[in-house]
Amino acid sequence: MTTCHALLISAPASGQGKTFITAALARAWRNQGLRVQAFKCGPDFLDPMILEVATGRPVYNLDFTMCGENDAEAQLYRAAQDADLIIIEGVMGLYDGTPSSADIAVRFNLPVLLTIDAGGMAQTFGALANGLLSHKPKLIPTGVLANKVGSAGHGKLLQDSLPSHLNWFGALQKNEALSLPERHLGLFRAAEISDLEQKIETAANALMQDLPLPPMVTFNSTTNTTLAQSTPPLLAGKTIAIAKDAAFCFIYQANLDCLTDMGANLVFFSLLHDSALPEADAYWLPGGYPELHLQDISSNLAMKDSLTSAFKANKPILAECGSMMALSASINGEPCFDLLPGVSQIEERLQGLGSLKAVLADGELGAHTFHYGSFTTELPPIASAKTRFGKVENIYQHGPIIASFLHFYFASNPALAAQFFTPR
Repeated sequence: MTTCHALLISAPASGQGKTFITAALARAWRNQGLRVQAFKCGPDFLDPMILEVATGRPVYNLDFTMCGENDAEAQLYRAAQDADLIIIEGVMGLYDGTPSSADIAVRFNLPVLLTIDAGGMAQTFGALANGLLSHKPKLIPTGVLANKVGSAGHGKLLQDSLPSHLNWFGALQKNEALSLPERHLGLFRAAEISDLEQKIETAANALMQDLPLPPMVTFNSTTNTTLAQSTPPLLAGKTIAIAKDAAFCFIYQANLDCLTDMGANLVFFSLLHDSALPEADAYWLPGGYPELHLQDISSNLAMKDSLTSAFKANKPILAECGSMMALSASINGEPCFDLLPGVSQIEERLQGLGSLKAVLADGELGAHTFHYGSFTTELPPIASAKTRFGKVENIYQHGPIIASFLHFYFASNPALAAQFFTPR
């Protein structure tokens, strides 16, 4: 076992500013000289990009369905050995989801800090905070932070409304400079927010100068003391080339770790701007925003030729979500790389949402889906997975390509994930 300062940050609902508050707190403690390791509850890609800027460290996900409870335990245990403080951003409201942020907090004895959008309220702030944090008796409340406060006087009203057992972690005033832009899949990518560093630093400096440290938490690992020790070297000597640019960027750090733990050498390239694939044994094309970069995709004929050559050479290619769409004939009628028979479209309504387990011929792999895209094809699926909301997501194979709207979590079954990058 090992101990580390830790807390989970949640809110009454989505849209309360959890990501920015988490980033501000992480930076404030980092500025105190602490090594801060951040996590995100749920399968989100975008919030971790913000938190990575705040902490200067890769960010990991905690999701019992996609990643597994054992993986969460091992990740937290490993982080506690290397960090001074673990900070975890919750998902949605404190009790929303299965498991909820509250369930995760109770499972790992994590103290909870509540951030509340205080616009339009005064003394009700204390009642709301106290009610949420006392609703589950096993929850460990550590304090409250107010967001979008109107003035210093307003902040004093909010602070005074808290019961004595709840610590005040300060307030951020309502200010456009202290908010993050959003689009249809969530926040903008960190790299798209030109003043993100300044926003985070300004918010960190606006918090209490004597910001209290959260309590110490004991972390155990009843499964694997280190994740790498349990990962077979199934990709030893293999080079895997990974697309990473503005359009293709939804990459779990845990997936990169898993591939390297299996012995793979990782190289990165741009589907948008490079004229050829790097030499590699296999290719991973992650999801992202191809619909925002259709001109670059349709005009990169050299990359299209290179992808075709890799396909003809039977090089394994894993294409997830936006990359599956980019490998189809077209997106919204605009020509794409045209390796998969079928066409793609961005729809007005959400088409898929939820964490799940994908059952393939040789086992089960954690995954999640969140997209507005559709893919119309005559390819028969080699497997299908269903979210808890009943949405079916297909997995397709076309030559050496495996493609799906699913984003896979390799560490949930490394041996199965290795098959994606092994010639078929």
